[in-house]
Amino acid sequence: MLNWLKDLKIYRMKYYKIKSHAKINYALNIVGKNSSLHKIESLVGFILLHDDIFIKRIKSKKHKISFTGKFSKNIGKKNTVSKLLENLEKKKLLRDEKFKIKIFKRIPSKAGLGGGSMNAASILKFFIKKKIIQINKNEILNVCKSIGSDVILGLYSTNCIINSKNDIRYFDGCKKFHTLIVKPNFGCATKDIYSKVKKFNKTHFKQPQKKMFNMFFLKKANNSLEKIAFSKYSKLKKIKFYLENLLDPIFVRMTGSGSALVAYYQTKHKCLEAKKKFNKKFKNYWCIASKTI
Repeated sequence: MLNWLKDLKIYRMKYYKIKSHAKINYALNIVGKNSSLHKIESLVGFILLHDDIFIKRIKSKKHKISFTGKFSKNIGKKNTVSKLLENLEKKKLLRDEKFKIKIFKRIPSKAGLGGGSMNAASILKFFIKKKIIQINKNEILNVCKSIGSDVILGLYSTNCIINSKNDIRYFDGCKKFHTLIVKPNFGCATKDIYSKVKKFNKTHFKQPQKKMFNMFFLKKANNSLEKIAFSKYSKLKKIKFYLENLLDPIFVRMTGSGSALVAYYQTKHKCLEAKKKFNKKFKNYWCIASKTI
């Protein structure tokens, strides 16, 4: 009788709702290569744009994962969320519990916004917070690495600097920017862009400091993957040029390996006006105004 009541309680449990915020790279340098992986250093932030994730326990033999929303079409059965659950089950951390997970996608894929990685990170964070799994720091790192190199960043969703050794320093209270994020009707495959890296940059973020997130420092920074992406997709270069002359942004930069470009503004008014003008010029391109968090 008690087991039946327990099963019924799990079955009727309501969904938990969590937000999975998009990641941006204010700056990104390729500083070397180790075996098959590139060594990067990056100034990382997050924006208000987010996917919605709904989670609940279910009485089932398998997990149930589904994606809806504008950017859910090309997500296969094997994805960052399924990888996370498989990994946790292999490590016997879920203790035979099964979950139904629904994800409403607002973040486009192949954009450099880390949508899939942040989904996995947000769910892992939820499992830890709700004590669904008991896991130490080393295990967390191993789980994150098995899914994607940037997954670890989504556990805190705050400004951070990552160096070539994958050491991360977090910084609270950094200046916030209004952001206009645009993506053309094509994406950039991360592996493809990185495969064309021929030159390495000097390290610039060896000694992480909060001042690296002020606009004067950021204006002088770069994303060293831009040249590669622009060489392959000339449209990206044209879009950046257009954005740089659109209501005087602080700076414009590609995030990650693209194809999304981000224009940073000091005021909401300028950002929204820029969005209107961009929408008129590029009617078929995705465009959204957001803000750093």
